[in-house]
Amino acid sequence: MKNFFRKVAFGIGPNEEVPSDPLNWALNQVDEIPEFSWNGKILSEKELRGHYRDWVYGDRKVLRIKYKDNKNLYKTHKDQLRHDTGQKFWESLDISIRHNEAINGSNPVLTKLWMFWGNFFAISEKDFLANYSTGPYQREIIWPNLNQSFEKMVYDVTLSWAMIHHLDNSESAGPKSVTASEDWRRRKKEPATINENHARELMELHTVSPKAGYTQEDVIQLAYIMTGWQQRWSKKKLETANVWFNSEYHQRGKKNVLGKEYKKGKKALAAVIKDLVNHPNCRDFVAERLCRYLITDEPTKEMKQPIIDAFKKSDGHIPEIHKAAIKVAFEYNDKYKKFQTPENWLIQVAKIGDLQWPPSPELMDSYELGTKPTRKQRMPERLLNNLGHHPYRAKQPNGWSDHSDDWMSPELLIRRLVFADRSYSFTKPENDNNDFYYNIVKKNFDNPDKILDYMYKNMVHRKSERNVLLFNHPEFLKA
Repeated sequence: MKNFFRKVAFGIGPNEEVPSDPLNWALNQVDEIPEFSWNGKILSEKELRGHYRDWVYGDRKVLRIKYKDNKNLYKTHKDQLRHDTGQKFWESLDISIRHNEAINGSNPVLTKLWMFWGNFFAISEKDFLANYSTGPYQREIIWPNLNQSFEKMVYDVTLSWAMIHHLDNSESAGPKSVTASEDWRRRKKEPATINENHARELMELHTVSPKAGYTQEDVIQLAYIMTGWQQRWSKKKLETANVWFNSEYHQRGKKNVLGKEYKKGKKALAAVIKDLVNHPNCRDFVAERLCRYLITDEPTKEMKQPIIDAFKKSDGHIPEIHKAAIKVAFEYNDKYKKFQTPENWLIQVAKIGDLQWPPSPELMDSYELGTKPTRKQRMPERLLNNLGHHPYRAKQPNGWSDHSDDWMSPELLIRRLVFADRSYSFTKPENDNNDFYYNIVKKNFDNPDKILDYMYKNMVHRKSERNVLLFNHPEFLKA
């Protein structure tokens, strides 16, 4: 049963006691949302969006014009602008906050589920969002909604600044809206057209999934409902101002999505989201994604049903959905072992191995805006890129894959071997002994002697080989 602590969280650290009641240990972590345990600076989404604005404005409105005839000067000043806006630092700070919560926070089960939802509602690698916005989006939109309803989470995600920008909803204007008939559109030959990105992803990735059988016309009608929700634009803030409802861009008239009619106006979005999240396919989709994340690539109907039932009975209350998923993971703990994604694996290595990770708040707080961050200050971002799994840089809007096969290529496995060897440099001096390894293996595996025998029979020369052999043992790679 010790595998369960890695299945729903990140394992048991060397200074932690092994819980005598694993199921209740996990269930008791999902009702309340604690403050982040990071004791360094945490910048708000608005503060970081301000730095993003300075980057966009400085590059677009100043440097490209001022140095348009001198590429070398443009590059030099652009590099300085990156430092002036912290472009190379903020994502590493947010990863440090994220990993610290997983390793040192009071609710590691909740943290692992937070990471699931951050990927479920992914912001893909686009327009420097990873540099400034994706981390705070997950902190301020996903995290506080973990004890709310799924409906509220979807609504807040849909209207978050990061998601509106990511899926281009500001560019969507109804062909029958007020703005459609304005003279400037005729003069500039820019007719009012809808952008379907956000509407499509709201159905395909965030609620009912394609199994609901929606049509292209449903996507268009939902895009009409979503017209008008955009970033307020201004000359000073450009597209980085707050999200608002611009009625002049909203498509007039009634809309029909999945056979239901909706009136015009800003309230229609909340109404359609309510119907989408209460659709049977939405409950099934969420259950399948949770089972795939925690248990197996191919969830069965029997696995999903308790989660679907909890979703329906609680009206989508996320803690009840989580508890049902945890119980299912507990029930199937001995039957399935899920191959861990690189980031999950890294956090388990750091927590179980008691590594000096992530970088300390003191180190991260020593960063000065306008300067180039140090190698150590940028290590979180670079390490996750090297492992092939930067949580804020998914390539597509559907996020990183939860399918094991996508993480089992020779190249990606070699990267884990390389880091496991390198991780010895993160080992605390007091832990550099065989007794320490015996302790952590005993706490986290039901067959510790088998693993320890394998480690010490295959060690040849260097002490770092203990890390390579343990952290890449088949039992460690799966949970």
